[in-house]
Amino acid sequence: MQKPELLAPAGDLEKLKMAVLYGADAVYIGGESFGLRVASKNFDRAQMEEGIRFAHERGVKVYVTVNIIPHNTQLNGFPEYLDMLCEIGADAVIVADLGLFSMVRALHPEMSVHVSTQANNVNYETVRMWHKLGAERVVLARELSFTEIAEIREKTDPSLELEAFVHGAMCISYSGRCLLSNYLTKRDANLGACAQPCRWKYALVEEKRPGEYMEISEHENGTFIFNSKDLNMIAHIPELVKSGITSFKIEGRVKSEYYVATVVNAYRREIDRYFADPDNYVFDEGALEEVLKVSHRPYCTGFYFGKTDENSQVYENSSYIRDYDIVGFILDYDEKTGIATVAQRNKFSVGDTVEIMQPGKPYFAQKVEWMKNEAGEEIDCVPHAEMIFTMHLDKPACKNAMIRKGELVSGK
Repeated sequence: MQKPELLAPAGDLEKLKMAVLYGADAVYIGGESFGLRVASKNFDRAQMEEGIRFAHERGVKVYVTVNIIPHNTQLNGFPEYLDMLCEIGADAVIVADLGLFSMVRALHPEMSVHVSTQANNVNYETVRMWHKLGAERVVLARELSFTEIAEIREKTDPSLELEAFVHGAMCISYSGRCLLSNYLTKRDANLGACAQPCRWKYALVEEKRPGEYMEISEHENGTFIFNSKDLNMIAHIPELVKSGITSFKIEGRVKSEYYVATVVNAYRREIDRYFADPDNYVFDEGALEEVLKVSHRPYCTGFYFGKTDENSQVYENSSYIRDYDIVGFILDYDEKTGIATVAQRNKFSVGDTVEIMQPGKPYFAQKVEWMKNEAGEEIDCVPHAEMIFTMHLDKPACKNAMIRKGELVSGK
């Protein structure tokens, strides 16, 4: 068996670095044009160059999304943008549109092309055709089961890579192709500006009774009838591997550094544990506990085990579950004294119990016994944004380790 690639989202340069440091084999990013996540900060040319350099120095690949569904005017500037991506060393572009795909193949045949999930890749004939046209990889639609994925793998050339989402937000529309945002807000989801109206609260209005809103819910706060659960396949690494998926993709370019680091770290450790001894592998429940500690909606397994049902939707609200949040980054650690230098992200205080999370290792709990500011004065808390301070740790921690605190925010 070939170990699958772990592919992580990177909405900006800092998230890219966290993804790389916490174990991703590749990251996918968006530039300032042609991508489907305008809500993320994205990358200008200088940031792309720095991110690609940082990743390549650590053996990690960088793929760039150019997966909008363009109208005529959106084709303007694409050749020049593609030239730039080739110049700075992007490893592949992710494309949904046949026209953009053909332009890449004609203008830069040396550039690897991945076909986006936005292209609705749900059968082996479609996958074969993309490969015949020159695609190196096809990102499978989320609407596929393990059985269907295995058949696609069996009936396609082994040299073609198959990528699939294994974790993150799900869309109620077929492979994410939706006009609801465009219709209600004039923000085009297929050009990257989705307002997520599927997460809004809805009621029923009868045409001859304007202004009378009738609830259609099982809950006193209303019904969120389009609101899907998040995908979570951390407990099913063996099935994912055996289905023939080449790359395990995590969704979340608009999520936080903490989200990226935590989810990547959990999947990295579990994939490595499986490949260390496949015959005797037993899922570590601690990995599930980790992905429960990031901002998420209730989890499900999507379409992998067959068609979804009413249990795949969230009817009560559109809120995220956030019981943990990042409170600091470790900038340095002195092994002789056990003292860590920390940059604050959220307020915490002496007496709090926090958790130290670092790449490739289990977290450990730490009671905050004391804190000192940069002048060496003892303080009770770190109330100022980005404040630098020191604290003692009972166990060693590496640079870029994160400090998180539980139950900071719930249901917001």
